[in-house]
Amino acid sequence: MSKNILEVDSVRKHFENKLIVSDVYLKCETGEIIGLLGRNGSGKSTLLRIIFGIVSAENKCIRINGAVKNKTSDILKEISYLHQEQFIPNHFSVKKAISLCINYEIMNEFLDDYLIQDILYKKVSHLSTGELRYLEIKLVLYNSSKFVLLDEPFNGLSPIMIEKVIYLIQMNAFKKGIIITDHDYENVIGIATQILLMKDGKIHTIKNKTELIEKSYLSPNHF
Repeated sequence: MSKNILEVDSVRKHFENKLIVSDVYLKCETGEIIGLLGRNGSGKSTLLRIIFGIVSAENKCIRINGAVKNKTSDILKEISYLHQEQFIPNHFSVKKAISLCINYEIMNEFLDDYLIQDILYKKVSHLSTGELRYLEIKLVLYNSSKFVLLDEPFNGLSPIMIEKVIYLIQMNAFKKGIIITDHDYENVIGIATQILLMKDGKIHTIKNKTELIEKSYLSPNHF
């Protein structure tokens, strides 16, 4: 399988005269799970939305395999994004949502999951918060994009669902590049191949947990 490379370069974004994202550079390749950490308001979600093209920026350059992809229509074909907000319409059935998002060739693999089987014939409006979140995560991971952006995927999930989602992320990382941000930093650190920290609008590469203390993301009593 050929390796794909996503480069996010020179991203700069102000909001109400405050610099939220400051000349950020980020690189993600097939097989990588990049954990993007940061305190509330540090710009993590804003950066993901800028990459996906649903938030504008004063400056940005998105490259996939060396080709510039700054048009939102081009990015949609290459990158999938898990919002914090629900994206499946409530009036859909689960089965319909799956049929619209998943290629026939991998449908059996997608459905071979007791958590999906339990909700397959329900309406989306009848799903619990955790069931809906799990469905959305799996739809995003199993579509045909080269890269996946996951914004708070563990939020609202039971421990069993979190274990399943971690497994799904790791399995799909063999063929995709994945960027994940979540306040559940322990699980992010546990699966990430690279940890980045957003602070003061900039990205810092983190080599160990001690650096998270040094940069005031964690307090010493977390150890």
